[in-house]
Amino acid sequence: MTRKIRTRIAPSPTGFLHLGTARTALYSWAYARHFGGEFVLRIEDTDVARSTQDSVEQILQSMHWLGLNYDEGPIYQMQRLDRYAEVIERMLAEGTAYRCYSTPEELDALREGQKARGEKTGYDGRWRPMPGKVLPAVPEGVKPVIRFANPLDGVVTWDDVVKGPISISNREIDDLIIARADGVPTYNFAVVVDDVDMAITHVFRGDEHINNTPWQINIYQALGAELPTFGHLPVILGDDGLKLSKRRGAVAVSAYEDEGYLPEAMLNYLARLGWSHGDDEIFSAEQMVQWFDGTHLSKSPAMWDATKLAWVNGQYVKQADDQRLATMVATQFNKRGLPVPEAQALAAMCALFKDRCHTTVELADWLAMFVAPVQPAEADVAQHVTEAVKPALAALATRLATATWDKPSLNQAIKDTIGEFGIKMPQLAIPVRVLVCGRAQTPSVDAVLALFSREEVIRRLQTA
Repeated sequence: MTRKIRTRIAPSPTGFLHLGTARTALYSWAYARHFGGEFVLRIEDTDVARSTQDSVEQILQSMHWLGLNYDEGPIYQMQRLDRYAEVIERMLAEGTAYRCYSTPEELDALREGQKARGEKTGYDGRWRPMPGKVLPAVPEGVKPVIRFANPLDGVVTWDDVVKGPISISNREIDDLIIARADGVPTYNFAVVVDDVDMAITHVFRGDEHINNTPWQINIYQALGAELPTFGHLPVILGDDGLKLSKRRGAVAVSAYEDEGYLPEAMLNYLARLGWSHGDDEIFSAEQMVQWFDGTHLSKSPAMWDATKLAWVNGQYVKQADDQRLATMVATQFNKRGLPVPEAQALAAMCALFKDRCHTTVELADWLAMFVAPVQPAEADVAQHVTEAVKPALAALATRLATATWDKPSLNQAIKDTIGEFGIKMPQLAIPVRVLVCGRAQTPSVDAVLALFSREEVIRRLQTA
């Protein structure tokens, strides 16, 4: 190919950016970046009744969060109506499109008759001009739709990047509507005009669009335009084995931000839902761009695995900068109405606890004990904060009142108390955790205590 590589993502703003569209955007972005090309964002908003500005904003925000920066856009189809009308007029003049005055009632009757006779349903071409054919009289008061004069014979064939060679007979498809009676174009027409005008060279999209592709290829050819390369990606299945979609099972990409996932982890996980680079599981967006050349795309559906996503995200949380995590935890605290510690202190808390967490929400759950009262489970108190250990807890509180407030000194105070009472480390450390942290398991107890204020630790120990 001699043309500059140009890809696009073209969501419809009838809801959130869902996972399948995000994966398609990622592949399109990575392919363009790999070849030094350009990536375009187009908003396909011709479904006026269902498109909303809130959906547009959510799509833009999700793209920004994922880091899928685009070189052009957003381009809105409803701002291009004059261009579509111009192409329609050209096609009418050239005979590759025609006006159809069939009413919805007539088309319903046509379909019912075809069904009753066991025939394939579809438009019968009654308004299609043909040599020697007498068309019906134009009915009064009926605004026509515009139909594409699809070739009557031959086969549409393309070599799909994912699926391989695909062929569909023109006898299997009818003359689709390319503009509604109000002049607004339909998807299959507008997408071709857009991709031609925007010089799109490669189209990645879900394989539910395979049935649309023959019509679109025929429209490209009717316009005398060069075809893009198509790659139809298999669906993503939920844990119930059914397809994720806007209407069934899919969660907004933005919800994962709210739930404490990192964008680089989401990209990593989405990339592996239908593409691989050897056995690599964890890789950066930069590595993906280096590797993603359109090969190694799976033909089989991918299964969404929330547990695997959490594991991937946990790997990124462990590697994340502590100040960055602190900012995310601060956002969580603000949502919960909790006080936010000083940035350096919060970063130190993140550093100690991040290895235990899959998400920043989990991290905030852990760190809430530093800024809010804890309520230990009654079973933990009964098991660990026994009458036998309470004198040791009181002695530890006394030592901590004058100890230097750092990890080595706190460790020594604990060891001195253990020696004084002739007990083992767990016999003291676990009840300290229960009273101070509200749970029996934490990182090293001296490291945890060092992140609290002296006053708060002593106050909590004195509740024994």
